[in-house]
Amino acid sequence: MKVKDFMVTNVISASPDTSIKEVMNLFVEKKIGGVPIIDKDGKLQGIVTDGDILRVISPLDRRIMDYFTFITYVAEEDMESRLSELADRDIINIAKTHGIYTVDPEDEMEEVVSLLSKHHFKKLPVVDKSGLVVGVISRGDVIRNIQKTIINEWK
Repeated sequence: MKVKDFMVTNVISASPDTSIKEVMNLFVEKKIGGVPIIDKDGKLQGIVTDGDILRVISPLDRRIMDYFTFITYVAEEDMESRLSELADRDIINIAKTHGIYTVDPEDEMEEVVSLLSKHHFKKLPVVDKSGLVVGVISRGDVIRNIQKTIINEWK
């Protein structure tokens, strides 16, 4: 079975200049955990997940060095102030923009299963030969497809 047979074509995405706050709202509203970042021409610029946002808003560790010791302490700024500082920044600043794995609509399901399991990805962008994002495929999409096409045949 090919990727095009079970990918989601109604892609929920963000543009590079969408704010972190807007992406968080999108995650909550749509009950999703990640989106591709797509430019105005439909080309993939990056991908961002809920984990990326959590990592960027967590309080930073600071290291102070005097002449004799290293002292580590958690920064006095709390998560709320960190989030207010970052909320209006463009999402592309925290998105993964290099080394992004994608699949082609003509790839076999086995390729998707291999990438999702090997790299522990939650979803993959589906990009056609011209570089346009034409879909996404998630772990859930794969499980539903396996259940529908393989498990049900065993009954």
